[in-house]
Amino acid sequence: MRARFLKNALALGLLSAIGPFAIDMYLPSLPSIGGTLHADPAAVQMTLTVFFIAVSIGQPICGPLSDAFGRKRPLYVGLILFALASVGCAVAPNVATLIVFRFLQGLAACAGMVIPRAVVRDLHTGIEATRLMSLLMLVFSISPILAPLTGSFVIQAAGWRAVFWVVMAAALVGVAILTTVKETRPREARVATSPVEVLAAYRRLLRDPTFLGLAFVGAFGISSFFVYLSNSPFVLIEHYHLSPRLYSVLFSTNAAAFFAAAQFNAWLATRIGLRNLVRRAATGYAIVLLLLLTLSASGVDRLEVLVALLFMGYGFLGMVMPTSAVLALESHGGIAGTASALMGTIQFATGSLVMMLVGSFANATPLPMVAGIAVCALLAAALARATLRGEPRSGQAAVIAASDRSG
Repeated sequence: MRARFLKNALALGLLSAIGPFAIDMYLPSLPSIGGTLHADPAAVQMTLTVFFIAVSIGQPICGPLSDAFGRKRPLYVGLILFALASVGCAVAPNVATLIVFRFLQGLAACAGMVIPRAVVRDLHTGIEATRLMSLLMLVFSISPILAPLTGSFVIQAAGWRAVFWVVMAAALVGVAILTTVKETRPREARVATSPVEVLAAYRRLLRDPTFLGLAFVGAFGISSFFVYLSNSPFVLIEHYHLSPRLYSVLFSTNAAAFFAAAQFNAWLATRIGLRNLVRRAATGYAIVLLLLLTLSASGVDRLEVLVALLFMGYGFLGMVMPTSAVLALESHGGIAGTASALMGTIQFATGSLVMMLVGSFANATPLPMVAGIAVCALLAAALARATLRGEPRSGQAAVIAASDRSG
């Protein structure tokens, strides 16, 4: 049983990581892509932003399809289309073409981002779901921890275009991994995909204030990371004059804090409850980022301060993200794919909007980036406290109510 649990975490984590791998691996080359394709920084950043926009658009379609046709078939289609779009990115002659193929790549990546969460809900609820989600994220951490560093070596050896050939190969490896995963959505559990049925499912979710509150807790949490994702190459490489490789190491350090902290979620949840864990971790995240914003606004411009406080803050965020996702899906097992899709759409749409807003103020200095992250952290903390201030609803799984304690 334990071996199967770990096998599921490994397979689902690797499948989830393929899409983000296409983001993280080419981050070190963002400043140089503009020179190669004769594009300004705004156009280069758009190659990142359109990926998130595409993911936001594609998830509402992918989720219901996985509820209707099972979890594996949409994953196979997504992985193959992702590989083809990666080839287009690799041979793009100009930034406009790169933007188009990055958009297609984002659409294809939806399956790997939506469906593994639904599989977790198919298999487990409550503390066990939190444990599996945290282990999945530990495996998933291979992307933000190793991808930027790997990308810096690939870029140095063969240029930024080679990154997308590597990403294509990763998608094909994903197809092989998927053959080892069992279908968790039996035929008798599958639901209709008519527009009426899909809209009815989305209406049910949109009328659930707890689901929406938790989805937006995750949305502002992930938006804070997206702000760092899109601005840190320019802040760390241009402002602090780090090499692409050293930038990759620092980026990986912050990502490691996120995923390492997530491994304590199940242990903490058994002691203070899932709801209290989200509330307290979100509050801790907001406090750390407020401190960083105060220091930055007062003129403290030191790399070690930025790195240390972001490391601490993203540790708290690692406790918020998987646990809030488990709580959001808890009452919607029958439409877990649809619920996961709507949650992902809310998160990526919010993240895309926040990235564009912060990008309009960005000037390659730390303050706009830190301000954007801090505002997102404050909003996530406020929503967590407002959404989870009462007791679990009677319709939720009993394990959540049993695991929660006052405080």
